[in-house]
Amino acid sequence: MSQPTDTAKNPAGNLVPTVPPRRLWLAGAAAAAAGAALPVRAQSAASPLGTDVPMAPPRAEFVYEAIVDVADMVNMGTGPLGERRIVPITGGEFAGPGLKGTVLAGGADRQLVRQDGARLLDAVYELRTDDGAVITVSNQVLVRTPTGQPRYALSHIRLSAPNGKYGWLNDYVYTGTLDSLRPKRNAVLIRVFRLV
Repeated sequence: MSQPTDTAKNPAGNLVPTVPPRRLWLAGAAAAAAGAALPVRAQSAASPLGTDVPMAPPRAEFVYEAIVDVADMVNMGTGPLGERRIVPITGGEFAGPGLKGTVLAGGADRQLVRQDGARLLDAVYELRTDDGAVITVSNQVLVRTPTGQPRYALSHIRLSAPNGKYGWLNDYVYTGTLDSLRPKRNAVLIRVFRLV
């Protein structure tokens, strides 16, 4: 099922398509697979607290996707908050409008498996663009698979880039999706969207 799309320019000056954000949350990144970004949800007619400030939900625009290669998980024992794990990051690649490069080895995803089975992931690693800039990624993900419901795996992402060509990455709030590429590849697929 297709949905009408609009376009917007990202800070690098590239046109990117936009699609309603609800579609990503409910369809598990189907829009992102087509390289689409996500705009405004339907606006509410009235404030639940009676304010006269118009309801203006953020739009989400596609920034890049990354295939992040990982090594085998290492169990670090159970603590008071749940089972502790670490997954080393060994490499990969990323691409998006105006962005392309490799995932550097040396990062890691620290995980906490709660008693209810939900997983809290906290990954920190670096991306190197094809022209040599290094971008630090901090990705905090909540993964749950409620019985009889679709898997939920959404994240809050912080990007730290050097001044210059990629400095615009420092000026937004980001969200993302997470999907496993196993058994085809020992990797995860991360799609990143900026909120505007």
